[in-house]
Amino acid sequence: MRTLVPVSVVLLLAGPVPEFAQSTSASPYVPIAHWSMPFIEQLIDAGVIPDPTPLTRPFKQRDVLRSLRALDTTRLDATTRQTIRRILREWQADTTRPTYRIELSAGAQASNYAFRDPLELGRDTVGATTRLHVIDSRAYGSAGGEADLRFGPFVAVSHLVVDTRVQHDPDWYGAVDNATRFNEAYVNGQWRHAEVFFGILDRNWGPSGVQGLLLSPNPYGPNHLELEFGTARVKLQSVSMQLDTRDSAGRPINRYLIENRLWLNPKGRWTLAIWDASAISGTGRQLEPWFLNPAGITYFASSNTGTNGNNFLGVDVERHGKPTLFGQFMIDDIQVSRNDAADYKPASYGLTIGAKGPLAARTSWLLFYTQVANLTYRNEDDLQTPQYHNLPSGRNFDDYDQATAKLRILAARTLVLEPELTVLRQGEGDPRKVHPLVPQYLVTPVLFQGVVQRTVLAALAASWQMGDCSIVANGGVHFTSNAGHVTGVSHTQFVGSLAVTYRFHHEAPLP
Repeated sequence: MRTLVPVSVVLLLAGPVPEFAQSTSASPYVPIAHWSMPFIEQLIDAGVIPDPTPLTRPFKQRDVLRSLRALDTTRLDATTRQTIRRILREWQADTTRPTYRIELSAGAQASNYAFRDPLELGRDTVGATTRLHVIDSRAYGSAGGEADLRFGPFVAVSHLVVDTRVQHDPDWYGAVDNATRFNEAYVNGQWRHAEVFFGILDRNWGPSGVQGLLLSPNPYGPNHLELEFGTARVKLQSVSMQLDTRDSAGRPINRYLIENRLWLNPKGRWTLAIWDASAISGTGRQLEPWFLNPAGITYFASSNTGTNGNNFLGVDVERHGKPTLFGQFMIDDIQVSRNDAADYKPASYGLTIGAKGPLAARTSWLLFYTQVANLTYRNEDDLQTPQYHNLPSGRNFDDYDQATAKLRILAARTLVLEPELTVLRQGEGDPRKVHPLVPQYLVTPVLFQGVVQRTVLAALAASWQMGDCSIVANGGVHFTSNAGHVTGVSHTQFVGSLAVTYRFHHEAPLP
């Protein structure tokens, strides 16, 4: 990120301009993996509080606290009130004084899989990579330390974790000290109409509860620069990151991903996000500044300047209500003409449609269908793909479709249960495979390359916060046909995990 760091440093250290100075103190983000997130998402989906940032995760602590404090809790049942009080106790009240927070944690986990999402089981495709998402029963330990600093419009967070699980995760790229990683590590300047961020933080652009098509928590912690300008209802946003810096033969090459978005949340029920992105690469290539312009379109920046890139265009939409309806659509490459052999390239795209809402007291539901085409994320130039250490920036797989139904039940004080039923069909395509040649286009399907593996998952997840102790468990049965993309082979496998984590934190004004 050599071209990005100077930009962020200059913007963060520049003296305050009058318009920016009229701001409340900065607030850290609530990480997507934080223990409170299942409970906050339940409150949102059940209609108890509004979504602070629709089509965007994570949100900031102050936005959550503002929504919870504005509630008339007398109309809520005792269990919901107790859950809200526990979330409020997690963070100190908003203050304009500089503060610090220290958190220490220790945990243990027993699991028969090492990867993060149980739906990854057995989805490795022939010849894609050496990844092995298989049953592997082990016990793991973890320890972590987090330091947060808040002073005026600035916040700095560093969250280091030693976790023996990642050593066995086929998606983890660490090679030297391969049990240690930063879950979050960033510096952030926040003003009334602008924000500058640099560092590590899981992000998801798109409907909550579904991985974003191009920006999601799928890759492990890429450092990125995020710029944001606008108001609470209209924002221009830009995220830029450096991808793998070598090709498959180990030769040095520079690769970048830039995604710009216009986010609209007018008064009423609708939220709309229109975005475009480019994956660029080249020997010695630097990130050209015109790609960072959130008010432009990266496709035209590339074509008008004579540079090349793999371009994406997308739209996310959500209509809030009972139920809330949502959708997302991404175009990677769609040919509209048929003038020569290259024009017969199969369409590459991704889409999601779904709905969510309250079902009963303390219960919400989520339904969605998603589909990602065979060649999505791939490109004729195999180096211009949005991958960070072999993990796509959006979904971990392509050439599949998935239908999922979930309930989220606040069963007791700070206890959430999430039953799930999923049907997944996975072809033999994979984002890590090389792009087909032009003569192969006519025999390359848009969706479902080769033998299709089908998985039906029936599962139950639970999150329970007991004081400072978190218990997270999940268990499910995978019914798989055409297992390993071999016709007629069937498997039935149980996949489960149980993790216990104790956390202690201290928060006080800075001296």
